[in-house]
Amino acid sequence: MKNNAEKKTASPALSLEQRVKKSVSFIRKTTRVRPEIAIILGSGLGSLTSTMSRQTFIDTAAIPFYPRLTVEGHRGALVFGHCGSVLLLAFQGRAHFYETGDLETVLYPIRLAHALGITTLIVTNAAGGVNNSFRAGDLMLMNDQINLTFENPLIGVAPRLMRAPLYDEHLRQLITGVAGKLALPLREGVYCGVKGPSYETAAEIEMVRTLGGDAVGMSTVNEASLAAAYGMRVAGISCITNLATGISSEKLSHAEVTEVADRVKEQFSALVNAVITAIGSRSRAHSALHSRKPRRV
Repeated sequence: MKNNAEKKTASPALSLEQRVKKSVSFIRKTTRVRPEIAIILGSGLGSLTSTMSRQTFIDTAAIPFYPRLTVEGHRGALVFGHCGSVLLLAFQGRAHFYETGDLETVLYPIRLAHALGITTLIVTNAAGGVNNSFRAGDLMLMNDQINLTFENPLIGVAPRLMRAPLYDEHLRQLITGVAGKLALPLREGVYCGVKGPSYETAAEIEMVRTLGGDAVGMSTVNEASLAAAYGMRVAGISCITNLATGISSEKLSHAEVTEVADRVKEQFSALVNAVITAIGSRSRAHSALHSRKPRRV
């Protein structure tokens, strides 16, 4: 039992806001890069950072209060750098609800991104295909989501900050246009998020299909909701790494997920790099337009 002297000197637990500020302070001391665009890289998709130049690599284990990542294929790093001429923050790996049972560990990177000044967020994931027309290796642009985690990330967030639709329409149009120019096939559909960690049964997949889901995974939905509530423009891309139970007779495994993600990494990187470049170009054009001084007449 602590004596009275120990009780007086013991530091009180830090609030969530204080923890985020300490994380931001550490990052600001490590890099001067100030991106406005960020991407969260899902299972097996972390290799995108190899295409970034002038990188500053920060191991998440070194960042105060940052959640620890334990899932294979999620390296655990924040990578600041350039994607072409655009400044970018890449979250290499993510925390999943099933790792801790704590929603706050899932949301912490989003709170951190907001505090760092991120205004546009691209979320990516590996997902199981529920739509019968999908095949392993397809890329799917998310046009909506179904949250079957039964968690609400917006408790305590003012409703006036809500953005509808959740996935930004202009970003979706931009991504579709970029994919067309690159001649990259791009599916579109609704992503369904579940808690995991076990894969779904055939009956559960049939339920997801009945509800309108085209793909299912164990992430993204709570992250995207909070990011949009903070006012970020959000886009989402799923890599269909396998066909869900009941659609395919193959036994599902995490190894298959990372194997297929690795197989399509060049297509995925090409699409994301081109999208980020296009977003950056549009932002610069918008800033230039609004910064022009009126001419004297």
